Amino acid sequence: MEKIKFIPDGEEEAAEFFVLEQTRLQGVNYLLVTESAEETEDADAYILKDLSADEDTEAIYEFVDGDEELRTVSEIFEKLMDGVGFEIEE
Repeated sequence: MEKIKFIPDGEEEAAEFFVLEQTRLQGVNYLLVTESAEETEDADAYILKDLSADEDTEAIYEFVDGDEELRTVSEIFEKLMDGVGFEIEE
């Protein structure tokens, strides 16, 4: 499982995430990530959206939090992950 480091705006310390799956929708890359490499039933997962421009040397991601976008992308990840279900916390 690939591991990425994510440094939130205003933070100095990086958070590490494990990439579970990735997809591309309407020209935008999305990552499904979790904080743990252990596959458990109740693990928290997050969807990151790639905001990088082609000329950027580092990837720029933000957490997906728009209800419609989050629902759409999570449905795609459910299909890609073959039966894994997501509960969206609002």
